[in-house]
Amino acid sequence: MRTTINCKGKLMSFDEPKVMGILNITPDSFFDGGKYKSDADFLNQTEKMLTEGAAIIDVGAYSSRPDAVFVSEQEEIERLIPIVSAITQRFPEAVLSIDTFRAQVAQAAIDAGAAIINDIAAGLLDDNMLAVVGKNKVPYIMMHMRGNPQTMKDLHQYEDITKEMIQYFSERIAAAHAHQITDIIIDPGFGFSKTTDQNYEVLNNLDVFHILEYPILSALSRKSMIYKFLGTKPAEALNGTTVLHTISLLKGAKLLRAHDVKEAVECIKLVNQTIKHETIL
Repeated sequence: MRTTINCKGKLMSFDEPKVMGILNITPDSFFDGGKYKSDADFLNQTEKMLTEGAAIIDVGAYSSRPDAVFVSEQEEIERLIPIVSAITQRFPEAVLSIDTFRAQVAQAAIDAGAAIINDIAAGLLDDNMLAVVGKNKVPYIMMHMRGNPQTMKDLHQYEDITKEMIQYFSERIAAAHAHQITDIIIDPGFGFSKTTDQNYEVLNNLDVFHILEYPILSALSRKSMIYKFLGTKPAEALNGTTVLHTISLLKGAKLLRAHDVKEAVECIKLVNQTIKHETIL
C-alpha cells in the first residue's frame, strides 16, 4: 500500500488519516453554493479550515452535483485562478487540490500554485488530463463515475458494483501509470452514478478497494445518501456525516473530504484512540 504522496517536493504521509477541507467557489453547490462571495470570504474560510487541521484544501469552480449547470472551461478558469493565486500568496505552505476534470483548468491551477488534481472522471472526460498530470508530476485523485454531472444519475445499472468498480480503477490506474503518474488516491465516488442502496453497498465494501494498493478518499460529507435517506436536508446532515466518516475510517479510508473540518479531525482522533487498543487474539 502506498502511504505517501509528493506535494511540490514535500511528502505527505497517510500513515494516519487526514482531512481535505472543501472550498466551493461555485454559486450552485448543493450545500454551500454561493456562501462565500469575496476573496476575503474565501481566504477566511481557508484559514479556518487550516487552523482546524485540514491537510489539504480542495478548491472547486464547477459544481458536480447531479443536474449541475454546465460551466464553460473559460468561466471555470476565471472563477478558479484568482482564488488559487490569493490562497497561495496568503498561505504559501497550504496544499491545494483542484477539483476539475479539465486538463486546461488543471494546468492553469498548477501554474498558479496548486499541488494536487482531483478528477471526478479519472481522465475519461478530457483526453489530455493524464498527460497534464504526468507532465507536472503532481498527485492525482481519480474518482469512479459514469457519464458526466448532467447524465450520471441515470447510469447506475451494475451486475456487481464493487467488482465493476475494481475493474474500472484497475484500468484507470494502468492508464495513469502509462503517463508516469504514481502518486494516486482512489475515490469511490459516493453519489455519482449510484443509487442510495449502491452507495451504502460500496461503503460497506470499502475495505475491498485496498486490493488496488493506493490510499482511499471518502467523500460523503453532507451528501444525499445521508440527508435524503434520513428525510432531512444538507444543513442537518453533519451527524450522519460523522457516522459515515467513522465507518469509512474503520474500513481503512485515509482521507476524508469534508465541509466540517473540525468535526472530521475529531472523528479521526477518536477512531485512532480506539483502534490503538485493539487486541489481536
